[in-house]
Amino acid sequence: MRTIQQVAVLGAGVMGATIAAHLANAGLDVLLLDMVPRDVKEKDPKDRNRLALGALKGLEKMKPAALFLKETIGRIQAGNFDDDMVKLKQCDWVIEVVIENMDIKKSLFTEKVAPNMTEGAILSTNTSGLSVNELAECLPEPLRKNFLVTHFFNPPRYMRLMEIVPCQYTDPKVTQYISDFISKRLGKGIVNAKDTANFIANRIGVFSMFNSMHHMVEMDFTVEQVDAVGGPAIGRPKSAAFRTADLVGLDTLAHVANNSYDSLPDDEKRETFKVPEFLNQMIEQGLLGNKSKSGFYKKTKVDGKKAIFYYDYKTAAYVPLEKPKFPSLKAVKMVDDPAQRVKMVVQGKDQAAEFGWRNLRDTLIYSFNRIPEIADDIINIDNGMKWGFNWELGPFETLDAIGVAYFVKRAEEDGIEVPEKLKKIKSFYKFEAGKELYYDVLTEQYQEITGNPEHVKLSSLKKSGALVEKTANCSIVDLGDGVFGVEFHSKMNAVTGDILQMVQKAIKRAEKEGIGVVLANQGTNFSVGANLMMLAVSIAEGELDDINMMVRGFQKAMMAIKYSKVPVVAAPFNLSLGGGCEMALHADAINAYAETYMGLVEMGVGLLPAGGGTKEMCLRAVKLAEQTGTDVTPFIFKNFQNIGMAKVSMSADQLYDLGYMREGDSVTMNIDNLISDAKKKVIALA
Repeated sequence: MRTIQQVAVLGAGVMGATIAAHLANAGLDVLLLDMVPRDVKEKDPKDRNRLALGALKGLEKMKPAALFLKETIGRIQAGNFDDDMVKLKQCDWVIEVVIENMDIKKSLFTEKVAPNMTEGAILSTNTSGLSVNELAECLPEPLRKNFLVTHFFNPPRYMRLMEIVPCQYTDPKVTQYISDFISKRLGKGIVNAKDTANFIANRIGVFSMFNSMHHMVEMDFTVEQVDAVGGPAIGRPKSAAFRTADLVGLDTLAHVANNSYDSLPDDEKRETFKVPEFLNQMIEQGLLGNKSKSGFYKKTKVDGKKAIFYYDYKTAAYVPLEKPKFPSLKAVKMVDDPAQRVKMVVQGKDQAAEFGWRNLRDTLIYSFNRIPEIADDIINIDNGMKWGFNWELGPFETLDAIGVAYFVKRAEEDGIEVPEKLKKIKSFYKFEAGKELYYDVLTEQYQEITGNPEHVKLSSLKKSGALVEKTANCSIVDLGDGVFGVEFHSKMNAVTGDILQMVQKAIKRAEKEGIGVVLANQGTNFSVGANLMMLAVSIAEGELDDINMMVRGFQKAMMAIKYSKVPVVAAPFNLSLGGGCEMALHADAINAYAETYMGLVEMGVGLLPAGGGTKEMCLRAVKLAEQTGTDVTPFIFKNFQNIGMAKVSMSADQLYDLGYMREGDSVTMNIDNLISDAKKKVIALA
């Protein structure tokens, strides 16, 4: 039976080092190798391993942190290509992460890697766009069947996307095994791509960015105006186009675009990938983005105050931000639903709406035309853009949001050639007979969405009749097997009165009809805590009785969780602060997502945790003292120091040291598996 525990990473640059860090986060033993520096004069291993050791030092200082815990670095062993390649024989998986140069990769494979690989071990390349089939040709035949692309996105700890690209020789069982392993153990979202230039996410993402540049010049927009339109207003991240470019690096962006331009002579939009002259000039001047502290944006100080400037491509000068104001953008500022935002912007009447429409129009048609070139279905493309570029909606979800019929009609009115197949489609996704369906462009039929069987999707369950009860801010959902889920869906999942009531209702129902409760949701964050605005209003109006009722209601709900006759398991993720943290503390167990940032933060605004969190931490301190037969004071001091300093974990692994998680609690790497794992824990405790 195949297992993976020892992994080698070849290349200790930023990407190689951070991949090694995330493998170590997952509990794997890692060998990080790089070249012997050319100026080495001694046989001292430390000097010969200088590049890899330097990378490890960089990991210790990196922000945002690449490691879950500082001590995790102990899982990574440094070495070099000359002295340590024989250690590959002990590795179950070898990942190549050297420079994006076909000849260098081939040389490393033939001279260093192939002679030292154990039979059955998996070899993968982290190339972002070189041909996996061409690389495979340099490998011995037995190794080819275990060779494929595993393309991590930067930074590997935080970016969910993993593009898997098998070569023509790859054993399908190997592809399936490594996909399942990376999904569950590393927490990645798997996208199946093809051996085409820049695969899926970079192909479409860079097209969209360069398309923005062309329309910017055409419509006489500024960099700042483009980003105002191209961010959350149309379901894209706050970094939009040009802040994303600065983050990636303008030289890297140009390299990816040039690779598409050179490798895709038959692409109908090839000219879009041509790097604009102003961008070439910026690169020549060393304006490379965040790494050079100047790119499309530059931070500086004016009269002692921080100021941000943007690059004026017409004058090649930096000018102050102007905070553009467009009615169409103002109208969607408070709209939570990204689909609604996109639709409203596209149907707007100002220049911002027109710009947004043009960029979306071209990007969505381009994405449609990439099937089956870069992927066989819309799901891989949608997921690739959401997980790799942080789009809120993938291209085909965006088409559904706009309305396919409206989109086709308006694009044709613009004189744009619309694919005939696109004209026939009513929607790309639909829910029918209890099943989520997607439109298969190749068969022109709707197919059921299949995938990770561990992914419990609350929205689908509710559509299928599993909704037990609902209020404005909370739902009770039947998760099956006698387990009920309490789903928060208030603004930022702040704890409200009806959420507290629904928690108690769910527990009573489970005590009568089931076996346990899971506290979970699938919003952006688990919970940001109590609604402080409501509290501030009550204080300002002198409504002390209301505040007293609020606190008593909160404590009553926490006691219901603590003394429930059935197990209650909390499934926190991302921000889990204040009252959200207190809910988890009172549960029988916690099953947290690896990226959980939890803490009792009330002292940060001059308050004390009011839901019993301080009491729980005191009880835990007493229990630890009893277990160790020592004085309770140091334990209490540590816990209350954490509360007093409003400390927040930087990963779920840190929650054990902070005292918020205990032995028996657990961590899930893949957020899609979080509710399923929490449900399993309820069943195990019942």
